Amino acid sequence: MIHMQENSKRVLPALLALLLAAPVANAAPVLLGIGSLSSAASDLSGLTGTLESGIAANLLGGMGSGLAYAGNNTFLALPDRGPNALAYAGGSGVDNTTSFIARFHTIGLSYSAGTTLPLTVTTTLNGTTLLSSPTPLTYATGGAPASNTASINYFTGRSDNFGTGNSLNPSNGRLDPEGIRVSNDGQSVFISDEYGPYVYQFDRLTGERLNSFTLPGNLGVANLSAQGALDISSNTFSGRIANKGMEGLAISPDGTTLFGFMQSALAQDGGDGARMNRIVTIDIASGATHEYAYDNKIGVKNYNSSEILAINNHEFLVLERDGKGLGDGSNAAIKQLWKVDLAGATDITAISGEANLLANQGHPAKSLFLDVVALLTANGITVANIPAKLEGAAFGDDVTVGADTYHTLILSNDNDFVSVAGDNKFFVIGFKDSDLGSSVYVAQTVAAVPEPETYAMFLAGLGLMGFIARRRKNGQA
Repeated sequence: MIHMQENSKRVLPALLALLLAAPVANAAPVLLGIGSLSSAASDLSGLTGTLESGIAANLLGGMGSGLAYAGNNTFLALPDRGPNALAYAGGSGVDNTTSFIARFHTIGLSYSAGTTLPLTVTTTLNGTTLLSSPTPLTYATGGAPASNTASINYFTGRSDNFGTGNSLNPSNGRLDPEGIRVSNDGQSVFISDEYGPYVYQFDRLTGERLNSFTLPGNLGVANLSAQGALDISSNTFSGRIANKGMEGLAISPDGTTLFGFMQSALAQDGGDGARMNRIVTIDIASGATHEYAYDNKIGVKNYNSSEILAINNHEFLVLERDGKGLGDGSNAAIKQLWKVDLAGATDITAISGEANLLANQGHPAKSLFLDVVALLTANGITVANIPAKLEGAAFGDDVTVGADTYHTLILSNDNDFVSVAGDNKFFVIGFKDSDLGSSVYVAQTVAAVPEPETYAMFLAGLGLMGFIARRRKNGQA
């Protein structure tokens, strides 16, 4: 008996040392909770009246085509070009698009304190900002918004609001926003679009366009049409595919570079359904651009890409998906986040053709970070109820649950302004540094700024103080 105890004294410490020395498996990302906003609610734009289709001009509708972190659990949520799923009299010539004014919404997320999951996620709508140009835009006959003024020209979703020239003309009044990011100083937002494609910089508080980045000419098309099918058939050799332009947008954590992500391959690279998408980098200060190839193949099939999100200054998460799930009347199968590294990648601006891009050894490899369908079904969400269009992604503030602290990743959906696609959902996913393998996560720091309503009150206050000062100077107060 004494001999066995002595053996235990030697064996147990050895086993403990072995266990401590063994590598610990990475903890997989977890679903922390889900926030929601009703798509039937009204936004805070102050718009009145109805659109051509009879839908209210201030309908909140969909707001998850893009999602950007704005600091302190605040996010900017982006609708696309607005309602176009409902046919209306005379709408066929413009693919049932309307004079929906482009906008983004400011929302807040807060989490219940607790030691168990899921957390209760409270989502609040705090502001709506309309997007405009201080200089005139080109509209079709009857396509100019009634809210325009001499100095405010609103961008709209109507597909016929364009003029002469190619699709990269920044004077065109049509805008189909798909990606959004906030500058590090918090003062402006960058938005990517599918019509051009365009990448514009807007004042965050007023929504006024500040800058238009010149994108590579190989992204644009020469023959413009208000109907997507005709746009595609008229541009078979070069440029973006209609309605599948610059779907995603990332900003480096240091705030110096934008990364625009084309949803499908360009026409010269095989078009929709082909394998090689393009990532376009934009130096914000100089406007200099570079292009890199991304292999969108998963298994035996090629997939369109919805979003790109910076992990650090050279590594990214890319959201690839099918179009199946809630809103499509089918079962979701592929909604995945892949990690990609552009360090050492080759600039392929001068290369075209799928075979040539595949042969180029400088395109970045990718590795799976998260199977979103697997995560959601493991948490009781059926494949029929996973939104068909998961399109927005943003990192948020860290969240502590019991003894665990998680980084947060929020995914949002585009419901196309139709009730069958459900409400606006915000899936809050927790992850740890170990889940990224060798990658180092660098959080973007965004300076706090007052929201539009607060800013308006601030300006009003300045006006009142100026009035009082002038009266005092004149001996009237």
